[in-house]
Amino acid sequence: MLKLKKRSPVIMELRASVAFFERMMNLMRRYIGWEIVFLAYTLVNCLTIGLIGVSSGDPQRVLYLVIGAILWGFLSLIFHELSENIAWERWEGTIEHTLMAPILRATHLAGNCIATVIYGLARTALILVVVSMFLKVNLGNANLFAASVILAVSSLSFIGLGLIGGILPLLSPEKGPQATHIIQALILLVSGVYYEIEVLPRWLQFFSKISPATYTLKAMRLALLEGKGISDLKGYIIILLVMGIVLIPIGYIGFRIAENYARRAGKLSRSG
Repeated sequence: MLKLKKRSPVIMELRASVAFFERMMNLMRRYIGWEIVFLAYTLVNCLTIGLIGVSSGDPQRVLYLVIGAILWGFLSLIFHELSENIAWERWEGTIEHTLMAPILRATHLAGNCIATVIYGLARTALILVVVSMFLKVNLGNANLFAASVILAVSSLSFIGLGLIGGILPLLSPEKGPQATHIIQALILLVSGVYYEIEVLPRWLQFFSKISPATYTLKAMRLALLEGKGISDLKGYIIILLVMGIVLIPIGYIGFRIAENYARRAGKLSRSG
């Protein structure tokens, strides 16, 4: 008799993660109409913010605002897509199948995270090209390699925040998805996306210091506006790495606790 070879558990988990990656990309293609709407909104928002800078007559101000708008579009996309993942599962009617599947939760979440980051990078690159052509932004002094490293490192922190945001739809099917937008708005407020954090009230400046977006924006502007390299931005890179290392486990553990609670409370299949 032929003996069937047992597949390594690691290989099986990797294949499952790839499957979740493919499913996430397929969902984006299925709802391509909505993705086009969101892309158009982000693009118009970036152009509008850039034109505010143009009205000031300062080219550096234009680039300062455009960097903030484009980078926030990327970071908020990662946070939003991951935090809304449970809502997507309920919408598709697959939440029970997904959460009851005999795989590690890390496998499921890793596939979604990788798909979201790749999609976010592609969308951000497209927006940057269009905005650069429309506003004639000069990136001659920019250090694109350093900017790419900052973008990659900052993704870790927002993956962690996205996992934390994903806890809310598990705890409250009715109000959780809306609550994630509040978190996103608070990060936008305190992180200096369109202004320096020094203009914030002192009590709000404390929250800016614990927001990964603050350090991402500062480092990105130094790389693109002043041409700073990796060695000059080492402090920001270390901070963002530490934040990512801390936030991802916190988000994962919190997600697992919320998932177990949702199972016991019978909230997995509820949609409102």
